Amino acid sequence: MERKGFLKSLLFGAVTAPTVLTACDKSSTDITPTEGTTGSVTNPGTSSTACAVAPTETEGPFPTKSPTSYVRSDITDGRTGYKLTAKITIGNSNNGCAALAGAIVDIWHCDATGNYSEYGGSGMQSTNFQSVHFLRGRQVTDANGLVTFTAIFPGWYSGRSTHIHVHIYNANGTSLKVTQIAFPEGAGSAVALMNGYTKGM
Repeated sequence: MERKGFLKSLLFGAVTAPTVLTACDKSSTDITPTEGTTGSVTNPGTSSTACAVAPTETEGPFPTKSPTSYVRSDITDGRTGYKLTAKITIGNSNNGCAALAGAIVDIWHCDATGNYSEYGGSGMQSTNFQSVHFLRGRQVTDANGLVTFTAIFPGWYSGRSTHIHVHIYNANGTSLKVTQIAFPEGAGSAVALMNGYTKGM
């Protein structure tokens, strides 16, 4: 087996996205959510009493135009790349990090080459993908506050670290949080290994 294929099988066959939205710190006792952050927390847990609220981020220049049209768990739509299983847990910072069932979670990200669906033909993205909707999806959290998406590892484009966009709404459709899951970078990280592999393809 070639080294590249071996790395692929080890690191990217069934990668679970880092659950940046899901990290309660049991040692923290004095964390106050900032304005507009109620409803989404990091690392919900049944015995935790304090939560670190995920930071608010921009929706970015490529948000999903009609997210209600894409209720689905597999968002690949035929895009090729390394399989990624993104498990995102949403908790309620006002209720001891309890799982938030019935929340609506939208995610979207670029493909392996750094292009977004629903956009293109402009200076920011020259390739025109306006008529397709790959790597965009919506789900409702289960009783454990969990949604699971099947996707591919997002690529990279100039000026941004590798990331997945997340927009969370309550059951009534009121926006609770817009954030991003950023992947760790640097030598030995999944991002570095994936970038090294794709350059050799």
